[in-house]
Amino acid sequence: MKTRIDLTEGPVLRQLIVFFLPIAAGIFFQQLYTAIDALVVSRYIGITALGAVGGSTARIGDALIGFCVSLSNGAAVVVSHLYGEKRYGDTKKAIQTAYIFCVLLGLVITVLVVMLTPELLALLKTPLEIVPLATQYQRVVFIGALFILIYNMGSSVLRALGDSRFPFFCLMLSCILNSGLDVLFVVKFQMGVIGAAWATVLSEAISAILVTVKLLRAEEWIRLSLHNMRIDYGILRRIMRIGIPSGLQSSMYSISNLVLQIGINELGTLVVAAWTMTGNVDGIFWGISGAFSSAVCAFVGQNYGAKKMSRVRECTRRGLILFLFITVGMCGVILIFSRQILQLFTPDPEVISCTRYIINFFLPLYFLWSAIDVLSGAMRGIGDTLIPMVVTVISICLFRILWVSTVFAHFQTLTVICLCYPISWLLGDIGIIVHYRNMPIFRNTNDK
Repeated sequence: MKTRIDLTEGPVLRQLIVFFLPIAAGIFFQQLYTAIDALVVSRYIGITALGAVGGSTARIGDALIGFCVSLSNGAAVVVSHLYGEKRYGDTKKAIQTAYIFCVLLGLVITVLVVMLTPELLALLKTPLEIVPLATQYQRVVFIGALFILIYNMGSSVLRALGDSRFPFFCLMLSCILNSGLDVLFVVKFQMGVIGAAWATVLSEAISAILVTVKLLRAEEWIRLSLHNMRIDYGILRRIMRIGIPSGLQSSMYSISNLVLQIGINELGTLVVAAWTMTGNVDGIFWGISGAFSSAVCAFVGQNYGAKKMSRVRECTRRGLILFLFITVGMCGVILIFSRQILQLFTPDPEVISCTRYIINFFLPLYFLWSAIDVLSGAMRGIGDTLIPMVVTVISICLFRILWVSTVFAHFQTLTVICLCYPISWLLGDIGIIVHYRNMPIFRNTNDK
């Protein structure tokens, strides 16, 4: 069955929706198994364990893995351009180069994090009662860092080639496996947070193996060949030129969240648990947002490579309107059912109350993020990653760090921590929209 879509032909909105839906469904399953982790841990181990798997450890993972995943997006842009230009020999070289680099990077990150876990947790001022469990959890989870990177590289390449269905299948299967292993390891074998960590690692390994096998069995001109793998340094430089700014943008964003996590940790275990719970409830929004940005990036990338600039502009405009509608609808549903969702995770009324306060603060303002993700995705699709990185670093990352070191330093409350997010989104909107409107490719009305 054909799973790839030629994004350079057909109605733009329909093609974008058809391509986006499997990515969104995959993200839903990815968030689902994160939520199931939290549900099993909070129900069968306790709130301290929940803070251990979702507080500082999650922020550290976001910072390091996020950088590497953004590099894979750079590879996806290069692959989509070469595929759109019908340079199939170079497309294959790009896939081989991306895979080798991904494996080497994953091994380095695994070794560093396993060695430096205690120091990283101490740097974030993780509450002392959380540290032992967080240390155990993080060391095991980062054994799976290599699998995360391989899956994301493989799925990014497949999406760049127009195949968003197979990565969805991998995530769905991984979610089912993770859920079953969570129950087996944590509930039946009573392995604690270590059990939840190993469930995650094993399910990630399955996803990585499946996308790799898919590329090993693909058509000859895009097939991943383990016997003839080598790095093409010209293509690697091109990947780095696009991927490093994206990686730095992701890392700076994560670093600002690490700084904010220090403030959250100082507010105590209850707030840490509530913040973790919030991430499990509204994580579906952030996942869908990233999925939509990836869909726009792949769509724009193929059409940019094929020199179909009117489709590039139409995809960006329609994508922004579509995602605004998705954002409003999704946030409305979460707000209405937040109490019922939270009661699945914990019966603790204090944690539920604190989490609902955070959710009610954030969700009505998430529409502010829509322009940042969609327009940044379009810019990545044409290979422009430097200016979006600068805008993000200044308006979001540096602003949040400054906020924590000044405003929060004097007014240490949950409200003050929450407030810096929508302000930073608004600043990011202004910067990214100004840059978008000044780019000739998005203002031009003809295809030349």
